[in-house]
Amino acid sequence: MTKVYSNASMSLDGYISGPEESGFDRLFTWYGNGDVIVETTHEDLTFALSPVSATAWHDLVEETGALIVGRKLFDLTSGWEGNHPIGCPVVVLTHREPEDWPHKEAAGSRFTFVTDGIVSAVERAKAIAGGKAVGVSAGTIARQCLDAGLLDEVRIDLVPVLLGGGTPYFEQIENAPVELEGPISTDQGHGVTHLRYRVPPLGRPVSE
Repeated sequence: MTKVYSNASMSLDGYISGPEESGFDRLFTWYGNGDVIVETTHEDLTFALSPVSATAWHDLVEETGALIVGRKLFDLTSGWEGNHPIGCPVVVLTHREPEDWPHKEAAGSRFTFVTDGIVSAVERAKAIAGGKAVGVSAGTIARQCLDAGLLDEVRIDLVPVLLGGGTPYFEQIENAPVELEGPISTDQGHGVTHLRYRVPPLGRPVSE
């Protein structure tokens, strides 16, 4: 069974970005505050991680066979110039495939655009992943997967900062409250705690 997980750096007050797309410098500080140099598949992205965070990153890269992101993140990053730093194929869930993306030719088959909903996007990503895990971006995509009963794990890179507003990891969950199991792992890096929670099957009652 192909595992589907969500993952993001998150502030202590639950946001994956601050107001008006701010706060990324604080949420991603841990990518550059360590002594372990980690090369990525993107030529312009090299990380300096703590040993714990470096292990977490390498494990993530090793297990992930495909990613699902939304159009907002795709546009914000310019599609990582056609090469996501994890180095695996990316499925973009969008209402309309971009016509003027300058990196389309360079991306080749690494990027797939899906326009018919989250279930189709997950099915496509699983097929591409070839038995490896599928990662989904936090925010709208993760919420849609959770509502559809397609999410197996929630992963959080918890950063000790309060952003005071912005984009939450989850919002407007249809089946709330959802009681997660765990944490099933807790790893303390420099300025970040890597957490993993298991999502129970859809419809499981929350304990009183």
